[in-house]
Amino acid sequence: MKLFNSCLIVFLITFSASAQDFSDIDKSPMDAVITRNQDNSPLARIIYSRPKKKDRVIFGELVPYNKVWRTGANEATEITFYEDVLFNGTEIEAGTYSLYTIPEEKKWIIIINEKINVWGAYSYDDSLDILRTTVPAKQTAASVENFSITFKPSVDGSDLLMGWDDTFIEVPIQKAQ
Repeated sequence: MKLFNSCLIVFLITFSASAQDFSDIDKSPMDAVITRNQDNSPLARIIYSRPKKKDRVIFGELVPYNKVWRTGANEATEITFYEDVLFNGTEIEAGTYSLYTIPEEKKWIIIINEKINVWGAYSYDDSLDILRTTVPAKQTAASVENFSITFKPSVDGSDLLMGWDDTFIEVPIQKAQ
């Protein structure tokens, strides 16, 4: 019995040590942001992955200009509208969509696409676009190491902010009337 208990202890220590190996953890972790209406009901949620800059030139090199980008890493970024909204002035029905972008030096094209649960932009199909809209690209005050998405409350909605490296964009989202 003593031998069995000794073997069991060695096994548990070995198993426990190997189970705590985090060395191969995702290099671009998933994140989510949500914005709410003034009555605290949800307006929109975004699920995306956050790649790091790591001393690389981002826009124009890692993320080429004038090409569809998954807007983050791993799976295509997903956006859910909990009610009908005006996205940069265009009405979109409540639902879940993929959010792609086409970065350019001075502007970005923002794409809302019907196909969801896709890896990257490899199977992107522009015939499933429900919206393409353009917003100006702006300079950040300081370099942003991790690609980041957040919401900034505004009148009757929120502004969607996306930024990485030295660039950010802003897209107004409001409740549809």
